[in-house]
Amino acid sequence: MLTMSMGMRQSFGLFVNPVTQDLGLSIADFTLAIALQNLVWGVSQPLIGIVADRIGCRFLTVLGSILYAAGLALTIIATNPIALWIGLGILVGLALACTGLSLALAAAARAVSTAKRSITLGTISAFGSIGTFIAAPLAQGLISNGGWIIAMVGFIGMCAVMLPACFVAGAGDSTGKNTLGKPTAQVTLEFEIRIKEVLSEAWHHKGYVTMSVAYFVCGLQLIFIAAHLPAYLELCGQTPNLSAQALGLIGGFNAIGCYLLGWLGSKFPKQVLLGIVYILRSFFIIVYFLIPATTTTTLIFASVMGLLWLGVAPLVTGLVAQIFGLQNVATLTGIAFFCHQTGSFVGAWGAGLLVDEFGTYDLAWKIAVVIGITAGFFQILMNASPVSRMRVKD
Repeated sequence: MLTMSMGMRQSFGLFVNPVTQDLGLSIADFTLAIALQNLVWGVSQPLIGIVADRIGCRFLTVLGSILYAAGLALTIIATNPIALWIGLGILVGLALACTGLSLALAAAARAVSTAKRSITLGTISAFGSIGTFIAAPLAQGLISNGGWIIAMVGFIGMCAVMLPACFVAGAGDSTGKNTLGKPTAQVTLEFEIRIKEVLSEAWHHKGYVTMSVAYFVCGLQLIFIAAHLPAYLELCGQTPNLSAQALGLIGGFNAIGCYLLGWLGSKFPKQVLLGIVYILRSFFIIVYFLIPATTTTTLIFASVMGLLWLGVAPLVTGLVAQIFGLQNVATLTGIAFFCHQTGSFVGAWGAGLLVDEFGTYDLAWKIAVVIGITAGFFQILMNASPVSRMRVKD
């Protein structure tokens, strides 16, 4: 499920130039659709997490696969920015909330022991990463040979592949449930009270708040690269094939990075690893944008960024489980992910506005670097101690 879902999502940057040229849109028009996609994903993820904690994942993942296909279909028939914003933005954003990393990792976290949790989450994230290695070359090949509409049709085919996987993803829905034999009204009341307590507990944990704010910066940096690297390379006179190769390498090395960070998360403090990742990303962004964008420098940059890409997701999920326990892990990772996707909204649309205004990405990458380094240092210093009820339980 993650291979298809995340692979398509990471490859939408390849459509910037062909779609804007075909429909007569600006780069900001297209990147607003990507920004809306990430914002809708982020806003809906906590709600999806709450529903998943209550009724399980199966219904939501299957629904997400259908919404994904519907959003792509609407994008194909779009003739104006509004249809693009609804299809590629809102519908695909909702689909990602149901089929993306947060829900998958929350479901998996319940199925394994504490000792194996970090490396298991890293392994699952790695499978999601492989999707870019598949989807990006597929999309670029179809765009080059048949146009962007044919490439979107190919993505709809990937949604069909997701359906059976989405159905199986809910196999562990009964794990951790203890509502058997209770009246529906009682379960509902207990659930509402528990959610209020969970939200209050999270808000008062300064470490969780720090992690969520730093996650905002993570989202900004990643979508800036995924959505704008193809357009930046075109400004530098490079071919579209280089963009597809770069995104594919990000996906391939991301699989290694996810597994590696998942393993490291079982050996070292997760908050320190997160902070180091944010700082290293910022350093390599500085190096790449200060030197000429050649084939060699771009592929090296993509490989290094791939190692530092989605490996943060299992670390964040592991931290949430460490601090608050497993019962509401989907809800709390969903709230943190809302911050991540708010950053993605700013990174996608904001960079598009800046390049439309100044004709260069200089200011955009400098902003991404400054806030990335700042977030990294605060992340390293976060309080990762469990809440009092977890300490009592231990």
